[in-house]
Amino acid sequence: MKKNRLILGLDIGGTSINAGIMKDGELVDRKEIPTPSHAPQEVILSTIAEFISSYFSYDIDGIGIGIPGLVDSNRGIVYNLENIPAFTKVALKDYLEEKLNKPVFVNNDANCFALGEFKYGGASKHKHIVGITLGTGIGTGIITNGDLYPGYICGAGEWGGVPYCDSNFENYCSSKFFRILHHTTAKKLSHKAAEGDQEALALFGEYGKHIGNLIKYILFTYAPEAIVIGGSIRKAFPYFSQSMLETVKTFPYSAISDNLSIYTSSLEDSAIMGAAALVEEHRTPVENLAK
Repeated sequence: MKKNRLILGLDIGGTSINAGIMKDGELVDRKEIPTPSHAPQEVILSTIAEFISSYFSYDIDGIGIGIPGLVDSNRGIVYNLENIPAFTKVALKDYLEEKLNKPVFVNNDANCFALGEFKYGGASKHKHIVGITLGTGIGTGIITNGDLYPGYICGAGEWGGVPYCDSNFENYCSSKFFRILHHTTAKKLSHKAAEGDQEALALFGEYGKHIGNLIKYILFTYAPEAIVIGGSIRKAFPYFSQSMLETVKTFPYSAISDNLSIYTSSLEDSAIMGAAALVEEHRTPVENLAK
């Protein structure tokens, strides 16, 4: 096995496909292409394969992929992607390994975010962490005792669908809180909050309470040492952190909540780096790839 492996990581979303090479613990040659999300399955698969092939000037040892939705990580099968309708049951690993002759590992994108933060981010000193991505939806990745815990077909930590208030956590903790409930966006509201707009600050205060309640549910279930917040809405953290922390303080077991560390991600590409880490975790030499 090579001492210094070159690993390609991909983060596949409904809007874009992002990739980069992990080399000596650093992400290099970062690229992005649009996702043909409403194209037929074969077109999407071909696009992914061609994008990966654009990196073959590197002597790549393996490919790690993070993708939203349910994933059989052992077989590399992707199920029911909401933002990519043609992906109802896709053997992504088999398709890419046969076409590209490289080992491929697939996992949920939120799991890859958590793994990237654990390996390379501020939460690396902890053994039990939960990564939360706040964006179009919410995703959760879980690290227990230093190992990724995906659950059956990466279904662990799907908090977005958990009943909350009059609907579920996704409607109150993702961009839907701003877009659907208040007919604005977190980005627009952030600009107003930065100018001291009281209505914007009050809305972020309300949002922070919902995030705090989500964290309390997570504490009841997993009791992590640290929570890392990622996704585009994390940039508004200064405006919702106070109400979030005040809500977390109402957790009944202070021995857990008082020792909880909450970070915002300082990495722009945690999910790509975590996807690449999937290959490192398996330590599968390319010469052992089953033909």
